Amino acid sequence: MSTAVPASTSPRALLALLLLGQFLVVLDVSVVNVALPDMQSGLGLSATGLQWVINGYTIAYAGFLLLGGRLGDVLGQRRAFLAGLGLFVVGSLVGGLAESSGVLLVGRVVQGLGAAVLSPATLTILLGAFPEGPERAKAMGWWMAIGAAGGATGGLVGGALTEWLSWRWVLLVNVPVGAAVLVLAARMLRDGVVVRRPRLDVPGAVAATTGLAALVLGITQIEAHGWTATEVVVPVAAAVVLLGAFVQLQRITAEPLMPLPVLRLPGLAVANLVTLVSGAGLFAVWFFLTLYMQEVLGLGPLEAGVGFLPHTLAIIAGTQITTRWLGARDPRVVVSLALAMAAVGFLLLARAEADGSYVTDVALPGALVMLGAGISFPPIIGAATAGVGPEVHGLASGILNTARMVGGGLGLAILATVATSTTRDAADGAPPDPAALVAGFDDAYLVAAATIAVAALLSWLLPPPDRPAGRVPQPAPAEA
Repeated sequence: MSTAVPASTSPRALLALLLLGQFLVVLDVSVVNVALPDMQSGLGLSATGLQWVINGYTIAYAGFLLLGGRLGDVLGQRRAFLAGLGLFVVGSLVGGLAESSGVLLVGRVVQGLGAAVLSPATLTILLGAFPEGPERAKAMGWWMAIGAAGGATGGLVGGALTEWLSWRWVLLVNVPVGAAVLVLAARMLRDGVVVRRPRLDVPGAVAATTGLAALVLGITQIEAHGWTATEVVVPVAAAVVLLGAFVQLQRITAEPLMPLPVLRLPGLAVANLVTLVSGAGLFAVWFFLTLYMQEVLGLGPLEAGVGFLPHTLAIIAGTQITTRWLGARDPRVVVSLALAMAAVGFLLLARAEADGSYVTDVALPGALVMLGAGISFPPIIGAATAGVGPEVHGLASGILNTARMVGGGLGLAILATVATSTTRDAADGAPPDPAALVAGFDDAYLVAAATIAVAALLSWLLPPPDRPAGRVPQPAPAEA
């Protein structure tokens, strides 16, 4: 096994490198959204093709996260970081230069595959470079802050690039930035001494990857086709079969992709459950606030992007509050109160009206949601990684990221369905006006508030600070 993860002679420089790599990944989840109309007109995309510009990235990213995290354990985190970032840069170049919808989709899928390897690697390197304690808590706080900031600023960056240059630069901007990070990473990162690396569980990897991809595919089709449509039921049923087969394979494989004892760690199991449930509410806030600012308040894409800046600052402030002043507190208290704060923010968002204002209906309640989210993130990651040895750091990172992506995708599908149903009823057969749209948004916010409240209650299942975290039982080493 690798006794150490990649490190740098300068922890601050290493942290900056990891944050930049993570920022590229999460920025690309949202940066494309505001450029979709220009992409559609520029390439003549159909409505279905436009949807797959988003889904292609999301399915590849979420579907391969578990495998991507484990690849770092198998290949070494330096190789995983460089390979993931390289794929991401190549995908960005292909998509940015695309002259057809097919080539654009290929670029987006390659981006997603690269992100699925890169994102777990950044967290894994961080875990190895900073030992458990205040320094790791601060580093994880910044990792979560930059991740959330990337999602929040995606609209601003995408709007500015689309308005001032073209939609192509929403993708092409990753090329010079990513290339610079590649050069720095090749110089700064080094793999630790290796006694023996685990073998890759190929059958388990195939079952997990195809199962997760099928699950995310089914989730992404809910909004367009409904919960009982063939486009939803078939991939979800396939996902159940494939993931069930994956669990059985893990029971009988000498070196499984995901050792099942890792799920018995109370911190990891509960932290992922809280991440899954809270992500189902938090992930959708950007979607609905973007629609409210543009379709109800009449703001342009760039103005709407600027409108998210208070939320970005709030989530960064939240992570720093935890890592500087709340890190030594009982994580159950910190997480539950922080998520309760986010739920109150959603309740305030649900009071929005068609003739509302940016300050009272977007900036202030949205900032409250993000402040609560930011405060909750570091202790959740701390609980998820406590007791997880370096030999499975990549796997734990992949599991946590998968829970976040699946929870977010499922939550968006549910909340979008709620909003669409209410809007349709309010419009009563007529084209939806701002009042009907806001009625749908408000109902979605109420469901999100309830979801976050459930996550707050679940956080009390986290291990108390005085309980030993335990360690993951490791299988006996096989012959090299």
